[in-house]
Formats: sequence, structure tokens, C-alpha cells
Amino acid sequence: HVQLVESGGGSVQAGGSLRLSCKYSGWTYPIYCLAWFRQASGKEREAVAHIDSSGKTTYLDSVKGRFTISRDNAKNTLSLQMNSLKPDGTAMYYCAAEAGSCPVVAGTYGQGTQVTVS
Repeated sequence: HVQLVESGGGSVQAGGSLRLSCKYSGWTYPIYCLAWFRQASGKEREAVAHIDSSGKTTYLDSVKGRFTISRDNAKNTLSLQMNSLKPDGTAMYYCAAEAGSCPVVAGTYGQGTQVTVS
């Protein structure tokens, strides 16, 4: 069965950095679109960054210049490097995959990893 497993979350002070990773498995066809979403307590889930199979990336305006999404298709991994973190970055972060073009609309999500910025 298809699966995405996130790791790398934790607690960090404002201005610090974290690197999230996501290992995806179980697909029998190439995954075109991968993304990171986040959901803060009491708020709706929002897309943080997308990357397609060619490496084209898009970002939420508020994270541009601070976050970098990347993928390793050979290792089936997705990463999110987060620098200069702010308290409003506190949220559960999820990776998502979709066979079709970006953005992820009806994709598969992982269980999430918590990021807390104080």
C-alpha cells in the first residue's frame, strides 16, 4: 500500500532551522507532484511548497527565501529545509503526493510531524 512517513520535526527557537524529510513508498507509477502542507492549531491546512518531477518549485509567499523544498527520486524522499523559523511556523507539517500535475488536490498525505517555534 502507498505510504508517506515524515520525520525531522521538533522544537526550535525563533531564527533557528529544521530539516523535514518524507519517505514515500508503495506507488507502482511515478509520482509527479510532491508537496509540504502545514496545519496550525485552529487553522486550515495550507500548502507550504510544491515540487514537480522536473524540479519546478512553488512556495507560500510567507516562506519564500527561507524554506527550500527538494526531492530525490532515486531514494523516494522529499525534504523541506526551513531556515529563519518564526513562531507562526508552529504547526503539524505533512508531506503529500499526487500522480497528476501540481498542485496537490486529491493526493495522499502522511501522518505529519510537529514543528514548534518559540
